[in-house]
Amino acid sequence: MNDNLDGSSPARGVSAIAPKEGGGFPNPGLAPHVHRQADSDKRAERRAERVVAGLFLLSVLGTAVFIAAYFLVTPTGTNIFAEEGSTRAVWWSNLITGLGLAIAVFFIGAAAVHWAKTLMPDEEMVEERHALRGTDETRQAAAAIITEGLQESGIGRRPLIVTTMVAALAALPIAVLAPLSTLGPLPGNKLHHTFWKAGMRLARDHDGTPIRAADVAMNSIFHVMPEDLTEETEHFLEERAKAAAVIVRIDPALGKNEESLANGHEGILVFSKICTHVGCPVALYEQQTHHMLCPCHQSTFDVTDGAKVIFGPAHRPLPQLPIEVDAEGYLVATGDFPEPIGPSFWDIHKDK
Repeated sequence: MNDNLDGSSPARGVSAIAPKEGGGFPNPGLAPHVHRQADSDKRAERRAERVVAGLFLLSVLGTAVFIAAYFLVTPTGTNIFAEEGSTRAVWWSNLITGLGLAIAVFFIGAAAVHWAKTLMPDEEMVEERHALRGTDETRQAAAAIITEGLQESGIGRRPLIVTTMVAALAALPIAVLAPLSTLGPLPGNKLHHTFWKAGMRLARDHDGTPIRAADVAMNSIFHVMPEDLTEETEHFLEERAKAAAVIVRIDPALGKNEESLANGHEGILVFSKICTHVGCPVALYEQQTHHMLCPCHQSTFDVTDGAKVIFGPAHRPLPQLPIEVDAEGYLVATGDFPEPIGPSFWDIHKDK
């Protein structure tokens, strides 16, 4: 450890102590500025400019590699290096697309760094601190400094660099936009409708048997699906996920919502099983309180009041499936849910 300037030993944990007399350490000032080769040699300046432009062009090349690989070296489809759907196909896809994107991003940064180190002004400047809001003259001077800085950076005098930089920055977003073309078609009105239709019988979820009104005991709960929904149905899993519903039977005298009771049958009510918060299955039923609970975030719905939310983050009731009893005594739907099931989305209230 070095001694203090007055020859005494410094305190523990302190490398040096400035003497009080003389105002502390003298200002060492700035080291002499060393000019770079490009500052004094026009050929070196042009060479540095070409290097920067070349780096930007390499970034464009990386973007092109990424886009080409995204369509020609896919994990499960076309792959010019490996058998379709094999693990080698996945390996090649990750390798080529990753390298392409890495090259595109890396060389934009490399070009910017090389441009700053070889062509932009590098002289150090010292300015005393002042109030944040300067005078109008100071603000005008600051604007002039910025203008001068732009002129000194050579943007206006270096069209090659500017052109290649714009090309690299314009090409890079294409690498992000290209995958959007493979995300599939828009959902259309699929989010507004389920498999339920008028006349469809309600069936037990576990075995697909239809349910008679007499089978539903007071305060019981059934998990149900449309009887016509089978594994042969197109998009079976998607339709099954949307159509999931539960039957609950309450004493009609306890009902607080006349419209909800009218859409049921003698206290038998059918609600969507999909929570209107984030889509978890609402499968917990409290017989004493007639509340249905979502196990994920504890949203609670009052069955006696049209499954309105009484607690938790959900913001709208569970949609209710209108039902009736057919001539054979089976419960059937009179139509689809009157509103989209599950979490809200951007055009949930749009008429579909």
